[in-house]
Amino acid sequence: MTEPNEAQKCADLLQAIGEKNRIRIIECLWDGAKNVSELAKLLKIEIVNVSHHLGVLKSARLVQHEKKGRYVLYSLAPEYFNTADSTTNSQLNLGWCKLSIPRN
Repeated sequence: MTEPNEAQKCADLLQAIGEKNRIRIIECLWDGAKNVSELAKLLKIEIVNVSHHLGVLKSARLVQHEKKGRYVLYSLAPEYFNTADSTTNSQLNLGWCKLSIPRN
């Protein structure tokens, strides 16, 4: 049986990705690190909304950030995302469950 702490961690991670724009942000970051402006342009949504969703993903530790000059670059956290075969599939490992995400 799954330990309560492990079940809670998985539930929290699923909740963090359980919004359409967060899923779209994750898809954009599969191809490499991007700043908020780049993501907003790709997704055709306001920068403030991208920043909010990145904050949720960052709090869940699903994305990481690094300051590069004037910009902050966001990328997928390697401890959760396996992109070894990134041409066909990516995998999100939540501990209790793994999600296989097909690439277009």
